[in-house]
Amino acid sequence: MSTTTVAPLTIQDAEFLVTQARRAAEAAGVTVSVTVLDAGGHLLAFRRDDRAVLISGETSTRKAYTALQLNTPTADLVDAVQPGGLFHTLPTALDRPLLFIAGGVPVRRDGRLIGAIGVGGGAPDQDHGFASAAVAALA
Repeated sequence: MSTTTVAPLTIQDAEFLVTQARRAAEAAGVTVSVTVLDAGGHLLAFRRDDRAVLISGETSTRKAYTALQLNTPTADLVDAVQPGGLFHTLPTALDRPLLFIAGGVPVRRDGRLIGAIGVGGGAPDQDHGFASAAVAALA
């Protein structure tokens, strides 16, 4: 039986993700907060622009946490939490409440979950685009 080792998400990777998401947001004229968590849910990198809405920092963190816990982009979960959706009754008694708004994206390496990025401050579809662009740039 062989064991596959996957390189973890490093602080350098996390800082790169923050930089890439911020660049994408700045190119669109949007001010955002960005949070990157490792696979254990530990904060590796965070950036909140002073011009961003204060709550955007908490929003980006909760989006990253949700993407990490469910191993799915939060944009794919929006319909699932609506009445009749798969997660409509999902309990939120986790370490922090989940947030089902687009902008959280899992980070994978060699097909394995190694962390997540969350972006908050723009419209949900913009935040999702900024987070996705950062993850794509890391690959």
